[in-house]
Amino acid sequence: MIDHEKILNLTRDGHWHEAHERVQPYSDSLSCQIHAYLHRVEGDDWNADYWYRKAGMQRPDNTLEEERQRLYGLL
Repeated sequence: MIDHEKILNLTRDGHWHEAHERVQPYSDSLSCQIHAYLHRVEGDDWNADYWYRKAGMQRPDNTLEEERQRLYGLL
């Protein structure tokens, strides 16, 4: 089972690669949104947009910090 909070904590602490490895196998909506956020952090908006679409949404018009906080709110 995926631990979304652990993955978000990894992103908060700067462990992009580990967070990405942990979320990559999952396709539920929250995992896709976290995956999209990770690609935003990386600066890969094209890939971020792909993962947001998989989550059924468009990329939000917010800062990276606001997006991470939004994701925490979905836990």
